[in-house]
Amino acid sequence: MGGTSKTTQTQTSQLSPYEPAAGTLNGILGNLSTIAGGVGTTPNTAQTSAINQLSANGTAGSPFTSALTSGALGLLNGGGATANDAAITNNLNDYKGLLTSTANGSEIGANSALKPQLDQITHDVTDQVNGAWAAAGRDGSPGNAQALGRGIAAGVAPVIAAQYNTDKTNQLNAASSLYNAGNTTYGILNGNNATANGNITAGTNVASAALNNENWGANTTLAAEAQRSGIPLDQYKTLLGMVSPVAATFGTQNGTATGTSEMSGLQQMAMLGQGLGSWSSLLFGA
Repeated sequence: MGGTSKTTQTQTSQLSPYEPAAGTLNGILGNLSTIAGGVGTTPNTAQTSAINQLSANGTAGSPFTSALTSGALGLLNGGGATANDAAITNNLNDYKGLLTSTANGSEIGANSALKPQLDQITHDVTDQVNGAWAAAGRDGSPGNAQALGRGIAAGVAPVIAAQYNTDKTNQLNAASSLYNAGNTTYGILNGNNATANGNITAGTNVASAALNNENWGANTTLAAEAQRSGIPLDQYKTLLGMVSPVAATFGTQNGTATGTSEMSGLQQMAMLGQGLGSWSSLLFGA
């Protein structure tokens, strides 16, 4: 007769912490439970004082927020770089007003001092020529008139030519000055605009800093409160990491095991045979 046998066993075990470590471990777990409830505080007085100071600073807010905001607004409006543009333009216009008539040639031959000078030359030449011709008894003659005309022309021509050349030189110089003044003025204005644009770019960065500074108080308070709970939590976690291995390593393992066994048909027949033999011996004797 064939068959198989099967045995089933169930074991339950429990680890009791190492007795010297059990109190510390229970205390740490109790404090962690307290922190989990939201009422944990740092055990270190210096740390608590520092955190309270950070929290107070956060509540008060940053003292630089107003200045940064004002500075950002000023920069975003150009930083005053173009504030004097009107005055600079007026300077150019005033300069043009002084030189335009010279530069356009309307002053050529219009020197008010020229006529008295020419009149004086004419008077002197007339007196000299007429006196000479009168001394010769020929005053009023055609020769006298011709000589007088040539004398006056010879006297005033160089003066008129010199004045003309001076006026033309002044005209060219005035035109050049106006051109250079215009370039200089527009260069200044363009530079002011470039500075204003740079200030606007800088203002964007300052505006970002101002916004961050405005949130500085809240962020500082949050960081302080995170430290208030985080510092003791980290300490307890460190202690727990130190104590737990010791408690587990030297702990006591307790356990129980229960099991069931199922016999094969062959085993059952053998046991039945043994039982019958024992019964027969008792009944009939050995």
